[in-house]
Amino acid sequence: MLSARDRRDRHPEEGVVAELQGFAVDKAFLTSHKGILLETELDFLRCVSAIIIFLVVSFAAVTSRDGAAIAAFVFGVILVSVFAYDAFKIYRTEMAPGASQGDQQ
Repeated sequence: MLSARDRRDRHPEEGVVAELQGFAVDKAFLTSHKGILLETELDFLRCVSAIIIFLVVSFAAVTSRDGAAIAAFVFGVILVSVFAYDAFKIYRTEMAPGASQGDQQ
């Protein structure tokens, strides 16, 4: 553990670099096949989780039968359809490209 005296004696930029070194992004990994697949899976997971959250909130809002709640439900259903389309496009283009290429031939 570093004491206050050790922190004071070293240069400030060395301390920042040493503390942030564990959070460095490995660009070689992100450009590799595994990194691209990880990014795609996280994007797909974002869409699926948004669909679930908006469906739950929309159905919870419509139970009050208020005018604003019905509008919130309609808006939530529209957002669910947008996220579902996004998830479908991600799946077709990036997660299962071999299946879509086989259909075209």
